[in-house]
Amino acid sequence: MVYINDNFNKLAESYLFAEIADKRTQYQKAHPQAKLISLGIGDVTQPLCPAVVQAMQQAVQEMGAAETFRGYGPYEGYDFLINAILQNDYAPRGVQLNASEIFVSDGSKSDSGNIGDIFSAANVVAVSDPVYPVYIDTNIMAGRQVRTLPCTETTGFCPEPPDWHADLICLCSPNNPTGAVFSKEQLTAWVNYAREHQAIILYDAAYKAFITDPSLPQSIYEIPGAQECAIEFCSFSKTAGFTGTRCAWTVVPQALRGQNPDGTAAETSLNALWFRRQSTKFNGVPYIVQRGAAAIYTPEGQAQVKQVINHYLQNAKIIRDTLLGLGFSCTGGENSPYIWLKTPAGQTSWQFFDLLLNELNIIGTPGSGFGQQGEGYFRLTAFGSLQDTQEAAERLKRYFQK
Repeated sequence: MVYINDNFNKLAESYLFAEIADKRTQYQKAHPQAKLISLGIGDVTQPLCPAVVQAMQQAVQEMGAAETFRGYGPYEGYDFLINAILQNDYAPRGVQLNASEIFVSDGSKSDSGNIGDIFSAANVVAVSDPVYPVYIDTNIMAGRQVRTLPCTETTGFCPEPPDWHADLICLCSPNNPTGAVFSKEQLTAWVNYAREHQAIILYDAAYKAFITDPSLPQSIYEIPGAQECAIEFCSFSKTAGFTGTRCAWTVVPQALRGQNPDGTAAETSLNALWFRRQSTKFNGVPYIVQRGAAAIYTPEGQAQVKQVINHYLQNAKIIRDTLLGLGFSCTGGENSPYIWLKTPAGQTSWQFFDLLLNELNIIGTPGSGFGQQGEGYFRLTAFGSLQDTQEAAERLKRYFQK
């Protein structure tokens, strides 16, 4: 008899976005002529920028010649990409890291789920509610106790440190799904909490490129003491269109330590544990993809990626301004590609989903799919094309101005 991991039976029946995709497919089959506009799943629509494509093409040529062919690459990533990340994403913000603390990967979703491999199942995990489902689901799969941090309008949809102990803390800024962004003061409170409780913050900064307000932190390491208590996840997916190409990185500072089951300090650093995990279960991101990612940091790449980010921020502004003009209450859409709106009185999140789908042919994401506190809210994304975003805005105006 083979025993299954019974923790999977504690999960919701299906992953949120798989359920939405199924509803979309069923509706499209029943209404083949309907033009659906997706403002739901956070996938990008703009193509890879020319600098990235050119770099990848050059890398393909290199792979086709014996003298420049490469097989297995370094588990933690090639130096040319790691150094570009250090010089462009951290040094300008006064953050000093070293190359051994950067691990290139195939996605921040993968890393934020896989990071649990280096932590005991006995750890208590704190997650905000509402929350990106991966944080909860992967910890439930591992058998950890998950406690939620109510994330409501009164807190600006940013979780606050609790009056109870957590070992691992999942934070996301700009937040998915609420679009809220931590201030330095708010992050400082979390860093202080983590250091006091000897906890580790798992900080998802996948959307940091959308932060345009210079007073807001893009990295948790801008907060003094964070390198002693935080792991940071970053991604090229939403900032440079790598959702299908797959490239990201995770920062695990050398200073991070955990405890042994008997409470004594662990001799091995979390950095070393993560390297051991990656070198066992992961063979690295392809050279071609890493060359493309590095091209983002060239002067041409920086200018081209900025245009893409501005495109999505323009979409976010259109959606946000439209909703506010129609009397909706919403957050996000500024420094974030996500808009978090309160559903009309008396409508649940899924009822509002059905209304938008059936009456306006617009697809969004029900807030209840992100947690109990998400009921009565709804998420829209700015990752569509400008034309689709403008058309969706017009559909919203025609229907809700009746």
